[in-house]
Amino acid sequence: MTMSAGWYLRRLSRMGPREVGGRVGDVVRRRRWRSALPDRPSVTGARFTAVLPAGAVAAVPPDAAKRLVAEADRLMDGHGEFFGVDREDLADPDWSYDPKTGRRAPQVYAFDVPYRDENAVGDIKQIWEPSRHQYLTVLAAAYAVTGDERYAERVAEHLRSWWAANPPLRGVHWVSGIELGIRLLSWVWIRRLLDGWPGAADLFEANPVALDQIWHHQRWLAAFPSRGSSANNHVIAEAAGQFAAACAFGWFSSSARWRADALRSLDRHLRGNTFGSGLNRELATEYHGLVLELGLAALAEADAADVQVPSTVRLVLLRMTDALAAVVDNRLRPPRQGDADDGHGLIVDGGGTDRWASLLATGDAVFGRLDWWPTVTGTDVRTPLLAALVRPYSKDERTAPAVSRPDSRPARFADAGMTVLRGPEEIWVRCDGGPHGFLSIAAHAHADALSVEVRHDGVDVLADPGTFCYHGQPEWRQYFRSTLGHNTLELDGTDQSVSGGPFLWTRHARSRVLTAETSGEGVARWSAEHDGYRPSVHRRRVELTAASRELRVVDEVRGRHSPRRAVRLAFHLGPAITAELTGNRAVLTWNRDGEDRSAVLDLPERLSWRAHRGETDPPLGWYSAGFGRKEPTTTLVGTGTGTGTSTGSADGAEGFTTVLRFRG
Repeated sequence: MTMSAGWYLRRLSRMGPREVGGRVGDVVRRRRWRSALPDRPSVTGARFTAVLPAGAVAAVPPDAAKRLVAEADRLMDGHGEFFGVDREDLADPDWSYDPKTGRRAPQVYAFDVPYRDENAVGDIKQIWEPSRHQYLTVLAAAYAVTGDERYAERVAEHLRSWWAANPPLRGVHWVSGIELGIRLLSWVWIRRLLDGWPGAADLFEANPVALDQIWHHQRWLAAFPSRGSSANNHVIAEAAGQFAAACAFGWFSSSARWRADALRSLDRHLRGNTFGSGLNRELATEYHGLVLELGLAALAEADAADVQVPSTVRLVLLRMTDALAAVVDNRLRPPRQGDADDGHGLIVDGGGTDRWASLLATGDAVFGRLDWWPTVTGTDVRTPLLAALVRPYSKDERTAPAVSRPDSRPARFADAGMTVLRGPEEIWVRCDGGPHGFLSIAAHAHADALSVEVRHDGVDVLADPGTFCYHGQPEWRQYFRSTLGHNTLELDGTDQSVSGGPFLWTRHARSRVLTAETSGEGVARWSAEHDGYRPSVHRRRVELTAASRELRVVDEVRGRHSPRRAVRLAFHLGPAITAELTGNRAVLTWNRDGEDRSAVLDLPERLSWRAHRGETDPPLGWYSAGFGRKEPTTTLVGTGTGTGTSTGSADGAEGFTTVLRFRG
């Protein structure tokens, strides 16, 4: 996918003068760097001291260690999986090769690589992901747990191969700051986990090639930070990686300055990227997880190096952890909201490890769990390792005036516009009435205003379909973030917010929550509206009745002078759900842990209903469990017309009422 001149103009229109000036400076600097690659300052007597405390590895639970070693052995055999593509070449990777398209990225000056053009480069995510070296942190962790030097030797072999194939500023791996930041964090942990291996020092601090790579990575990050409308999760990764390297690899004359600058950036942008309630401002749950992982990893480096961090860093991470504990369902699954690309900050675990349980376990170890937190029963490798480095919150800090933690489980996050309704039989409902997205481009937002997401005992019943892809397949990118691709109402075949590109929204629908009653007995209520279809307003009311296990959703198209408009109301069913649609009634069935479950979905009679499944022209009826993966599922779409009404009569002629009843 190449960007047109129109895209550049739309992108420019979302920037302020300061950002434009900064980007002009970046262009000048890139041209200057093309012909002036400086030599790294000399380093003498470098030692790695950011080691794990005694007993940290021994604290890894046996079942977590077993999963880790199984994953490491699979990697040693050359097998891995990235975004739904199985790799069998990981014994000796080609670092510029995309197995999905068979293309190789050109080995030219980094800023000349057309990385958005899949025809020229391949699928950039497939190329970048292995070079985050998080599979090498898994191998290094396997060495730390077992002492088997085969794992360490493979890590060293691959690092030397990567460093040789990707000299500073050459090729696709020097294009994006988030990649450099996460790679630096991986290198820090690789060196830490290999500390008992006799070859560790020769691989890192006594290796001029490694020193060159570490120095040039940090020089790059200091020169080209994400800025302005792009200062989202990318800048967190850049700052966390820079800070971690400057703490653990503080061997250079610039290390103190890099460390201080990165810490200021991390503190500022953690606060900027996080609502006061603790939810991430991108309103994309997986990026909440990524930012939390990066923040905790950076905090571990600070405490390991005895570097004092602002109290606001710990406070934001505490609030993020409490917010995560609040929004997960009874199976510890968080909302599926906004973009998701399976990005992690630090991986030292094997397959089958629950990411969200791991984060909550780490939060418990670092901050202390609250009484209302859900119980975490799973185990992981990462928690005891991070907990061994991070200084736990002291009693004084936990009771400080600035630290206000919820006395009971929050259900409404007013600043983020998220409300979670909970009912019997583990019924979980997320209602979305928040901002469209973060910053002027809202890069990772979906056009999902007023959408609902419904689960029963952790099973997606009315599902958020997910993300699937970013680059290279524009029709799929458009579908998965469209209004029709969510459980909400579409007017006149258009999205509520206007897209200007795969990571750019030029007009944002504005939502406001009208009612959020979650603490009363019997019936939980929520209502909200948005202005994305001016002059019409879409208003939705949701009621969850505990006694009858009934969810009622009422949609209205309002506005005194609104014209009659074409309506499409979509409900996307989860992949486990089988639906039999007769007229306007759908009988839903599924199985959970060997037990048959069912529900009845009564749909608005005024609309004509049809089931869609796995359609491709255009896409409709799909679910993406993870980046690069999709599977057919059933989507129920009702079509008709709606006229704006000023009566406010939800059950009147202009209302569309949907009722979901869970059976016993």
